[in-house]
Amino acid sequence: MTNAASTSAMLFESATVAALREDLAVALRAAAAYGLGEGVCNHFSVAIPEVEDKFLLNPQGLMWSEVRSQDIVLVDSDGNACAGRHEVEPSAMFIHAAVHRIAMKNVVLHTHMPYATALTLTGACALDTTLSQNAMRFHGRIAKDRHYNGLALDSSEGERIANAMVGADIAFLGNHGIVVCGERLDHAFDDLYFLERACQAEVLARSTNLPLHSVSNDLSTRTGAQIQGERLQSELFFKALKRTLP
Repeated sequence: MTNAASTSAMLFESATVAALREDLAVALRAAAAYGLGEGVCNHFSVAIPEVEDKFLLNPQGLMWSEVRSQDIVLVDSDGNACAGRHEVEPSAMFIHAAVHRIAMKNVVLHTHMPYATALTLTGACALDTTLSQNAMRFHGRIAKDRHYNGLALDSSEGERIANAMVGADIAFLGNHGIVVCGERLDHAFDDLYFLERACQAEVLARSTNLPLHSVSNDLSTRTGAQIQGERLQSELFFKALKRTLP
Protein backbone atom coordinates (compact mmCIF):
# COMPACT_ATOMS: atom_id res chain seq x y z
CA MET A 1 0.00 0.00 0.00
CA THR A 2 1.35 3.43 -0.95
CA ASN A 3 1.70 6.22 1.58
CA ALA A 4 -1.27 8.04 0.03
CA ALA A 5 -3.43 4.91 0.15
CA SER A 6 -2.39 4.23 3.73
CA THR A 7 -3.24 7.80 4.75
CA SER A 8 -6.65 7.55 3.05
CA ALA A 9 -7.37 4.23 4.74
CA MET A 10 -6.53 5.70 8.16
CA LEU A 11 -8.71 8.73 7.45
CA PHE A 12 -11.57 6.50 6.32
CA GLU A 13 -11.48 4.53 9.59
CA SER A 14 -11.01 7.54 11.88
CA ALA A 15 -13.74 8.18 14.43
CA THR A 16 -14.82 11.44 12.78
CA VAL A 17 -15.16 9.94 9.31
CA ALA A 18 -16.75 6.73 10.58
CA ALA A 19 -19.47 8.83 12.23
CA LEU A 20 -19.97 10.81 9.03
CA ARG A 21 -20.22 7.58 7.03
CA GLU A 22 -22.89 6.31 9.39
CA ASP A 23 -24.88 9.54 9.15
CA LEU A 24 -24.59 9.65 5.37
CA ALA A 25 -25.88 6.09 5.13
CA VAL A 26 -28.81 7.02 7.39
CA ALA A 27 -29.63 10.02 5.19
CA LEU A 28 -29.65 7.83 2.08
CA ARG A 29 -31.87 5.17 3.66
CA ALA A 30 -34.24 7.84 4.98
CA ALA A 31 -34.45 9.46 1.56
CA ALA A 32 -35.32 6.07 0.09
CA ALA A 33 -37.99 5.52 2.75
CA TYR A 34 -39.62 8.83 1.78
CA GLY A 35 -39.56 8.04 -1.94
CA LEU A 36 -36.88 10.58 -2.81
CA GLY A 37 -34.55 8.15 -4.61
CA GLU A 38 -34.50 7.00 -8.22
CA GLY A 39 -33.15 3.52 -8.90
CA VAL A 40 -29.42 3.44 -8.23
CA CYS A 41 -29.01 7.01 -9.48
CA ASN A 42 -28.38 10.32 -7.69
CA HIS A 43 -25.88 10.99 -4.94
CA PHE A 44 -25.28 12.48 -1.52
CA SER A 45 -21.84 13.73 -0.54
CA VAL A 46 -20.24 15.20 2.57
CA ALA A 47 -16.89 16.98 2.77
CA ILE A 48 -14.33 15.71 5.28
CA PRO A 49 -13.78 18.37 7.97
CA GLU A 50 -10.39 20.09 7.75
CA VAL A 51 -9.27 17.85 4.87
CA GLU A 52 -9.02 19.61 1.54
CA ASP A 53 -10.48 17.94 -1.57
CA LYS A 54 -11.79 14.78 0.11
CA PHE A 55 -15.42 13.85 0.58
CA LEU A 56 -17.71 10.90 1.19
CA LEU A 57 -20.10 9.66 -1.50
CA ASN A 58 -22.57 6.83 -1.93
CA PRO A 59 -21.25 4.07 -4.22
CA GLN A 60 -22.19 3.05 -7.71
CA GLY A 61 -24.82 0.36 -8.13
CA LEU A 62 -26.47 0.26 -4.71
CA MET A 63 -30.05 1.21 -3.92
CA TRP A 64 -30.19 3.94 -1.30
CA SER A 65 -32.27 1.64 0.89
CA GLU A 66 -29.41 -0.87 1.16
CA VAL A 67 -26.51 1.50 1.83
CA ARG A 68 -24.71 1.04 5.15
CA SER A 69 -21.74 2.92 6.54
CA GLN A 70 -19.26 0.39 5.20
CA ASP A 71 -20.58 1.00 1.67
CA ILE A 72 -19.73 4.70 1.62
CA VAL A 73 -16.70 5.64 -0.49
CA LEU A 74 -14.01 8.23 0.19
CA VAL A 75 -13.20 10.17 -3.00
CA ASP A 76 -11.01 13.06 -4.04
CA SER A 77 -11.99 16.06 -6.16
CA ASP A 78 -10.80 14.31 -9.33
CA GLY A 79 -13.26 11.47 -8.80
CA ASN A 80 -10.75 8.89 -7.64
CA ALA A 81 -11.93 6.42 -5.00
CA CYS A 82 -9.41 6.69 -2.16
CA ALA A 83 -10.95 4.22 0.29
CA GLY A 84 -13.96 1.94 0.42
CA ARG A 85 -15.03 -1.33 -1.13
CA HIS A 86 -17.14 -0.03 -4.03
CA GLU A 87 -16.70 1.84 -7.29
CA VAL A 88 -17.83 5.42 -7.89
CA GLU A 89 -20.12 6.47 -10.72
CA PRO A 90 -18.06 8.93 -12.83
CA SER A 91 -20.96 11.26 -13.61
CA ALA A 92 -21.57 11.80 -9.88
CA MET A 93 -18.28 13.59 -9.56
CA PHE A 94 -18.98 16.26 -12.14
CA ILE A 95 -21.77 17.80 -10.08
CA HIS A 96 -20.58 17.07 -6.55
CA ALA A 97 -16.91 17.94 -6.93
CA ALA A 98 -17.77 21.26 -8.58
CA VAL A 99 -20.36 22.26 -5.97
CA HIS A 100 -17.99 21.40 -3.11
CA ARG A 101 -15.15 23.33 -4.76
CA ILE A 102 -16.85 26.35 -6.33
CA ALA A 103 -19.92 26.92 -4.17
CA MET A 104 -17.96 25.94 -1.03
CA LYS A 105 -20.66 23.59 0.29
CA ASN A 106 -19.96 20.92 2.92
CA VAL A 107 -23.01 18.80 2.12
CA VAL A 108 -24.37 18.25 -1.39
CA LEU A 109 -27.59 16.27 -1.89
CA HIS A 110 -28.67 15.71 -5.51
CA THR A 111 -31.98 14.03 -6.27
CA HIS A 112 -34.65 13.67 -8.93
CA MET A 113 -37.36 13.56 -6.25
CA PRO A 114 -40.78 13.63 -7.93
CA TYR A 115 -42.55 16.85 -6.94
CA ALA A 116 -39.49 19.10 -6.94
CA THR A 117 -38.44 17.68 -10.30
CA ALA A 118 -41.96 18.28 -11.61
CA LEU A 119 -41.56 21.99 -10.88
CA THR A 120 -38.26 22.08 -12.81
CA LEU A 121 -40.32 21.18 -15.90
CA THR A 122 -42.45 24.32 -15.63
CA GLY A 123 -41.86 27.82 -16.88
CA ALA A 124 -41.24 28.97 -13.31
CA CYS A 125 -38.61 26.19 -12.95
CA ALA A 126 -38.84 26.32 -9.14
CA LEU A 127 -40.92 26.39 -6.01
CA ASP A 128 -43.04 29.47 -5.24
CA THR A 129 -41.71 30.43 -1.81
CA THR A 130 -44.64 32.72 -1.03
CA LEU A 131 -47.25 29.93 -0.88
CA SER A 132 -46.99 27.34 1.91
CA GLN A 133 -45.25 27.73 5.24
CA ASN A 134 -42.92 24.89 4.25
CA ALA A 135 -42.05 26.79 1.08
CA MET A 136 -41.31 30.01 2.97
CA ARG A 137 -38.35 28.39 4.73
CA PHE A 138 -36.59 28.53 1.33
CA HIS A 139 -37.42 32.16 0.53
CA GLY A 140 -34.29 33.87 -0.81
CA ARG A 141 -32.31 30.62 -0.72
CA ILE A 142 -33.07 29.20 -4.19
CA ALA A 143 -31.12 29.44 -7.45
CA LYS A 144 -32.39 28.33 -10.85
CA ASP A 145 -30.25 26.74 -13.55
CA ARG A 146 -32.53 26.58 -16.57
CA HIS A 147 -29.84 25.54 -19.03
CA TYR A 148 -30.31 21.79 -19.29
CA ASN A 149 -27.60 20.36 -21.52
CA GLY A 150 -27.96 16.59 -21.26
CA LEU A 151 -26.25 14.27 -18.78
CA ALA A 152 -23.54 15.71 -16.55
CA LEU A 153 -20.70 13.90 -18.29
CA ASP A 154 -18.06 16.62 -18.20
CA SER A 155 -16.74 19.20 -15.79
CA SER A 156 -18.41 22.14 -17.54
CA GLU A 157 -21.90 20.90 -16.62
CA GLY A 158 -21.04 20.61 -12.94
CA GLU A 159 -19.23 23.93 -12.92
CA ARG A 160 -22.22 25.72 -14.46
CA ILE A 161 -24.49 24.29 -11.77
CA ALA A 162 -22.00 25.18 -9.04
CA ASN A 163 -21.62 28.75 -10.26
CA ALA A 164 -25.40 29.14 -10.31
CA MET A 165 -25.46 28.03 -6.68
CA VAL A 166 -23.05 30.60 -5.29
CA GLY A 167 -24.99 32.42 -2.59
CA ALA A 168 -27.83 29.87 -2.60
CA ASP A 169 -28.52 26.65 -0.69
CA ILE A 170 -30.89 25.03 -3.18
CA ALA A 171 -30.73 24.79 -6.96
CA PHE A 172 -33.60 23.82 -9.23
CA LEU A 173 -32.02 22.33 -12.35
CA GLY A 174 -34.28 22.86 -15.34
CA ASN A 175 -35.67 19.62 -16.83
CA HIS A 176 -33.48 17.65 -14.44
CA GLY A 177 -33.81 17.70 -10.64
CA ILE A 178 -32.55 19.58 -7.60
CA VAL A 179 -29.48 20.09 -5.44
CA VAL A 180 -29.79 20.85 -1.73
CA CYS A 181 -26.69 21.98 0.18
CA GLY A 182 -25.79 22.85 3.73
CA GLU A 183 -23.09 23.11 6.33
CA ARG A 184 -24.42 20.12 8.29
CA LEU A 185 -25.91 16.87 7.07
CA ASP A 186 -28.85 16.88 9.49
CA HIS A 187 -29.83 20.42 8.48
CA ALA A 188 -29.43 19.68 4.76
CA PHE A 189 -31.51 16.51 5.01
CA ASP A 190 -34.26 18.40 6.83
CA ASP A 191 -34.26 20.94 4.00
CA LEU A 192 -34.41 18.17 1.41
CA TYR A 193 -37.40 16.55 3.12
CA PHE A 194 -39.34 19.79 3.55
CA LEU A 195 -38.46 20.99 0.06
CA GLU A 196 -40.22 17.96 -1.40
CA ARG A 197 -43.17 18.46 0.95
CA ALA A 198 -43.46 22.10 -0.14
CA CYS A 199 -43.22 21.15 -3.82
CA GLN A 200 -45.84 18.43 -3.32
CA ALA A 201 -48.24 20.93 -1.75
CA GLU A 202 -47.74 23.37 -4.62
CA VAL A 203 -48.22 20.74 -7.32
CA LEU A 204 -51.40 19.49 -5.61
CA ALA A 205 -52.72 23.02 -5.14
CA ARG A 206 -52.09 23.90 -8.78
CA SER A 207 -53.81 20.71 -9.89
CA THR A 208 -57.11 21.97 -8.39
CA ASN A 209 -57.16 24.89 -10.86
CA LEU A 210 -58.42 27.05 -8.01
CA PRO A 211 -56.84 30.48 -7.47
CA LEU A 212 -53.71 30.35 -5.31
CA HIS A 213 -53.18 32.70 -2.40
CA SER A 214 -49.64 33.99 -1.88
CA VAL A 215 -48.37 35.97 1.07
CA SER A 216 -46.11 39.01 0.87
CA ASN A 217 -42.37 38.85 0.29
CA ASP A 218 -41.85 40.47 3.69
CA LEU A 219 -43.86 37.78 5.46
CA SER A 220 -42.11 35.03 3.49
CA THR A 221 -38.74 36.50 4.43
CA ARG A 222 -39.69 36.75 8.10
CA THR A 223 -41.06 33.21 8.22
CA GLY A 224 -37.98 31.83 6.50
CA ALA A 225 -35.72 33.61 8.99
CA GLN A 226 -37.75 32.21 11.89
CA ILE A 227 -37.28 28.66 10.63
CA GLN A 228 -33.59 29.16 9.86
CA GLY A 229 -33.05 30.61 13.30
CA GLU A 230 -34.43 27.57 15.07
CA ARG A 231 -32.74 24.44 13.81
CA LEU A 232 -33.31 22.20 16.81
CA GLN A 233 -36.21 20.55 14.97
CA SER A 234 -33.85 19.62 12.12
CA GLU A 235 -31.46 17.96 14.54
CA LEU A 236 -34.22 16.14 16.42
CA PHE A 237 -35.70 14.88 13.15
CA PHE A 238 -32.39 13.35 12.10
CA LYS A 239 -31.88 11.78 15.53
CA ALA A 240 -35.37 10.28 15.24
CA LEU A 241 -34.48 8.84 11.84
CA LYS A 242 -31.37 7.23 13.32
CA ARG A 243 -33.50 5.64 16.05
CA THR A 244 -36.32 4.40 13.85
CA LEU A 245 -34.83 3.38 10.50
CA PRO A 246 -34.08 -0.33 10.07
